[in-house]
Amino acid sequence: MLHSTPIATFCIRALTMLNACGLGSTGSTAGSSAMDTSTAIISSPGSSAPIPVETVDVATDLQAPWSVAFHGSTALISERDTARILEVTADGGTRTVTEIRDAQPGGEGGLLGLAVQEDFLYTYYTTAGDNRIVRFPLTGEPGALSTGDPEVILDSIPSASTHNGGRIAFGPDGMLYATTGDVNERDNAQDDTSLAGKILRITPEGAIPVDNPVPGSPVYSMGHRNPQGIAWDADGTMYSSEFGQSTWDELNIITPGGNYGWPVVEGIANRDGFIDPVQQWRPAEASPSGMTIVGESIFVANLRGQSLRQIPLAAPDTSRVLLDGEFGRLRDVVTAPDDTLLVLTNNTDGRGSPTPGDDRVLRI
Repeated sequence: MLHSTPIATFCIRALTMLNACGLGSTGSTAGSSAMDTSTAIISSPGSSAPIPVETVDVATDLQAPWSVAFHGSTALISERDTARILEVTADGGTRTVTEIRDAQPGGEGGLLGLAVQEDFLYTYYTTAGDNRIVRFPLTGEPGALSTGDPEVILDSIPSASTHNGGRIAFGPDGMLYATTGDVNERDNAQDDTSLAGKILRITPEGAIPVDNPVPGSPVYSMGHRNPQGIAWDADGTMYSSEFGQSTWDELNIITPGGNYGWPVVEGIANRDGFIDPVQQWRPAEASPSGMTIVGESIFVANLRGQSLRQIPLAAPDTSRVLLDGEFGRLRDVVTAPDDTLLVLTNNTDGRGSPTPGDDRVLRI
């Protein structure tokens, strides 16, 4: 199928197929891909001439997928409601690596963020009583990956049917960062004793770094409603995307100990004591979730906005819309090891309109 929608400018490397391999420990098939390609149109800098660029179905038939992470060149995917972690195989299929049996999906909760460091897989998920971060040893080779015994490294993060945050990622300092939502109790975000409505920072083993803003606390920043994206540029500047309520979604530059205002303010307020976002959008046009930085651009996956937003680092108060409405709701975008982009759709989460093959991972 050819897509002729004009979309914004960004650098694209020569398209290559995902060469990830993997087989889960259970050996069960969870999805498949026909490796379909479709053409999007991207305008080149300083020119109105369109450049045809292929988007490739890397994997299809996923169920409410939430996060993508890489173990070497192998893509791992979390499914929120099945609580499965899937491995993308060389032929575009998926296999189950493990199932998080104590995860309790419900509403926006369930198996959410993934991160990988060396031979450990880190997960953020909702249980019957909390949100928690658990790591698993990753064993085996691509085509036969499995997990060892789980180790809880941070628990007692408040949970609810909405606003669980859930994104985890390792920063350039080697620390693990996690976004948490206010779990629909607004005052949590301004309560410095609560782990809700925050961005947290811990060591890979779950200890509190000695240089955290508050000694003995994992809280790195506060005043967040429901942040679901974190990424760092080449200089180490940290960015986060955040769901607003009914007025403004936000793109924030995160500083240690910063207070981003929720629920006292939403969006740009120019109010003492709170850090304003560098860009804001109407929720119906955005609802930003996962994000990545590659080259000189930030890319943010949008749910209600059904688009991939490109934001130049040199002008973070501007943006352009890509893939506008072509693939429905977008939950995550990550940089693959070869610097192409993988985009995760999210049309089977109960709020989208699935089409045949949904949900899918797309390679740009």
